[in-house]
Amino acid sequence: MADLILHHYPMSPFSEKIRAMLGYAGLGWESVTVREMPPRPNLETLTGGYRKIPVAQDGADVFCDTRAIAREIAARANRPELVLEDSSEAVQAFVREADLEIFLACVIGASGPGMMVKLAKSTSTLNALRFLKDRISIGRTARVSAMKPKQARAKLREHLDRMEGMLDTAFLFGDTPCIADFSAYHGLWYVRDLAEHSVMKGYPKVNAWMDRIEAFGHGTARELSQKGALEKARATQPRPIETEGDDPMLGKQVAIAPDDYARDPVEGTLVASSAHESVLRLENEGTGVLHLHFPKEGFRIEC
Repeated sequence: MADLILHHYPMSPFSEKIRAMLGYAGLGWESVTVREMPPRPNLETLTGGYRKIPVAQDGADVFCDTRAIAREIAARANRPELVLEDSSEAVQAFVREADLEIFLACVIGASGPGMMVKLAKSTSTLNALRFLKDRISIGRTARVSAMKPKQARAKLREHLDRMEGMLDTAFLFGDTPCIADFSAYHGLWYVRDLAEHSVMKGYPKVNAWMDRIEAFGHGTARELSQKGALEKARATQPRPIETEGDDPMLGKQVAIAPDDYARDPVEGTLVASSAHESVLRLENEGTGVLHLHFPKEGFRIEC
């Protein structure tokens, strides 16, 4: 099996979530660096316009959303603890809150002029301003209401208090990590390592836990160009799949989109539908046939 290709950018918290999982799983991977915001023409050729980052790729199979990517990592490394749908109800409830409400609290509560300076240094002042404008536009169309900074900071402290109380073991739900640890980690990585916010100083157990996650590293990465990723898609066919399930939309042209934010739809033919995954077939001149894998939870599908 070829190494997984990850399309990401360094300051992306959700990309850090997957990079940390790759380190924990001990997997090699190929790294394709993309812009912080659209347009991303090469990646859009692979994803049909899906705009969230990161995206993973195995030849002509493309995995959209960290839940789909985590499932793929789990299968490759025999790490079932990374599959959300196979986790306990307590873990699933924690992850749902951490991936959306807590993550937004982390970003809103910890962001400030310093983050814009960091982004400007890593790209340019103009690009940083474009990034800010893009994120404001996403926020206006999001399903969830944005918190005010004061509310976000209170929510963040409440979350940190809860985690400090949970960490009598090495990880959140026991002596070994699971999907909940990586879902909690990426938002706090933004707070502590990117924003360098002082709120983290009063939580020694949380900081020690973050250090344990960071110690996994990011696995072994090799650089790959965006055009190289397109060539790998063009040179292969999607994995064989059976037309699964009794979904009445199977075989029809549908649109799939996130139901929280960045809700740009992707259109294609629904070729598989299981309890936890939808697969769209796309075809274009640049890549040939592609299969896009989406998790069921967190996405809406319409004819």
